[in-house]
Amino acid sequence: MNLCLANARRTLPAIMHSANCKAWWRRNNGLGFPGDTCWREYKTSANHTIMNNIKSASRRGVKKPGRGVGTASTNVTQDRMGDGVQNETVFYSKAENYWREVAPTVDGMLGGYGKISNIDIDGSKKFLQKFLGQGEGKTGNGCALDCGAGIGRITKRLLLPLFNTVDLVDVTQEFLDQAKVYLGDDSKRVENYFCLGLQDFIPQDRRYDVIWIQWVIGHLTDDHLVEFLHRCRGGLRPEGLIVIKDNVAYEGVIPDDVDSSVCRELALVKSLVTRAGLTIVCEEQQMNFPDEIYQVHQLALR
Repeated sequence: MNLCLANARRTLPAIMHSANCKAWWRRNNGLGFPGDTCWREYKTSANHTIMNNIKSASRRGVKKPGRGVGTASTNVTQDRMGDGVQNETVFYSKAENYWREVAPTVDGMLGGYGKISNIDIDGSKKFLQKFLGQGEGKTGNGCALDCGAGIGRITKRLLLPLFNTVDLVDVTQEFLDQAKVYLGDDSKRVENYFCLGLQDFIPQDRRYDVIWIQWVIGHLTDDHLVEFLHRCRGGLRPEGLIVIKDNVAYEGVIPDDVDSSVCRELALVKSLVTRAGLTIVCEEQQMNFPDEIYQVHQLALR
């Protein structure tokens, strides 16, 4: 989801959470909180105003971090539970066109939220290190795959310090070209740069100890996400691990027409993981992110 934060927050503060909604209503209207029907009409109208402000404020360099972080105030509850994608070709081509316009920098990858990178990496490292090591049930440190890798921010800061080699996959060739520069001497330990959408990517069988999927599942339809996760399962070495780290919506599925993505509620993400034949072995919320962005959860899968 887009991070056109200034306009969105001036319009209405973080209305996605019921407690915030009710408090805001009372402060600004001096009335008792309305009934469900009245409230739904009010919230729909308010969110419509926010979305219009967000879209009008969207500009190059003000994008969602890592292909996924969005402001809580853009979180418009939908009545459906599926991804709602009507035309897959348009859905994917719009996303590719969007990312071609993003600067190949850390700040570009994080939509102007470069300040959260250290917090993000620290949280990811603590989460991942729970599974790495020697002995029964531990995940090896041979090779990792960075999905939706962009210019290699996660590869450089998280994966290369922990694994012998890393592969990158991303749909934008310019990002992968820049990754070779950004990674510097560490690029010698990158074995493959795959320029491909995840809906088409097939991991090599039993190649990876860890497959890291961050801020990119919203660019896959439900069915393609299930199929991709199933293929990832086949790409794991014994005791290998898949990690999803992504935004979760407060309720339902939230479409973003600007970058052509969706944000799913946690229950739906979990159901798609189950459909892929995977089990969640650990789940944590990333803490210490700015209040205005979506909650971000990490799921370890086997």
